[in-house]
Amino acid sequence: MTNDSRRVISAQRTVSAPPEVIFDLIADPTRQPEWDGNDNLRSAASGQRIHAVGDTFDTVLTTGDVRRNHVVEFSEGRLVAWQPSPVDAPRPGHLWRWEVTPTDDGAVVTHTYDWTELHDTTRQARARATTVDKLAASVDRLAELAEGQASKA
Repeated sequence: MTNDSRRVISAQRTVSAPPEVIFDLIADPTRQPEWDGNDNLRSAASGQRIHAVGDTFDTVLTTGDVRRNHVVEFSEGRLVAWQPSPVDAPRPGHLWRWEVTPTDDGAVVTHTYDWTELHDTTRQARARATTVDKLAASVDRLAELAEGQASKA
């Protein structure tokens, strides 16, 4: 395994819910603490739904620190990726990506953490601690929420 291959990790699973329900849970930052498998997010203010590349949204971490998330990839209902940074500070270079691929009975959801461009050495231990298991926990929690929401519709 090369050094770079350990810096891009992903988890994937099929979710039995409509793709738009799944994507709305991802694209609404107020819902993110509910499915965060890193148990790192405390809250996000309402009204920050992601709509396009260039959007930003703020989340409050469990430590009380605020992160400004810069949307760098977006396709409504299919793809969203952002780079977090402290508010009014340069982006350290890591990226969170969510892909929703429709299937006949729901969607395949892929969650990726990419820290190949992480240049802040003080964050590298935390990046290494972000494992496939934590990404899978996020996808599993997201699936539970989406499937529960879909069953009520």
